[in-house]
Amino acid sequence: MRVVIYTDGAARGNPGRGGFGAVLRYQAPSGKEHVLELSRGYERTTNNRMELLAVIEALEALKRPCEVELHSDSQYVVNAFNKHWVDGWIKRGWQTSQKKPVKNIDLWKRLLTAKEPHRVTFMWVKGHAGHPMNERCDQLATTAADSGALAVDHGFIEGDAD
Repeated sequence: MRVVIYTDGAARGNPGRGGFGAVLRYQAPSGKEHVLELSRGYERTTNNRMELLAVIEALEALKRPCEVELHSDSQYVVNAFNKHWVDGWIKRGWQTSQKKPVKNIDLWKRLLTAKEPHRVTFMWVKGHAGHPMNERCDQLATTAADSGALAVDHGFIEGDAD
C-alpha cells in the first residue's frame, strides 16, 4: 500500500512548549481515500524533537509495511536520510562528524525502528509557503503546543536545545 505522509513540529521557545502534527493519506483497494490526522503537545521540548516525533508517530500508525512518501519542512529530518547523515552517525557510534554526541539519539533510534518495515522516500517541502498539507500539519502542531493537556517529553535533555 502507498501512503503519503506530511509532518511538522513546533516549539514555543526552543526549548519550550511544543507539538507535532501529521497527516497520513492513502487510498483503499476500494478506491476510497482515507485521511488520518495525528497531533500531541508537550510541556518542554524542542522544535527538532517535535519534527522527529511527527515522523515517528506517523510511521508507527501504519499497520503493515507500506511504500511511504514522507513530506517534511525539516531539513534536519530530510537531510539525515537523503544526505546519509544517519549512516555516518551509526558508523561513528552515534557521534557527529565533529566527534560530538548526536542530539535526540532516543528519537533517532526510535525513528529507525519505525521506518524499518517500510520503503520511505523523504521529501523536503518549504515551510510556510502555502502548501496546504504542510499548513495543516503546522496548524495541528501549534494547536497541540498551545493546548492545556501537555505530555512530558521524557527524552528531552536540558541544555541540549537545537
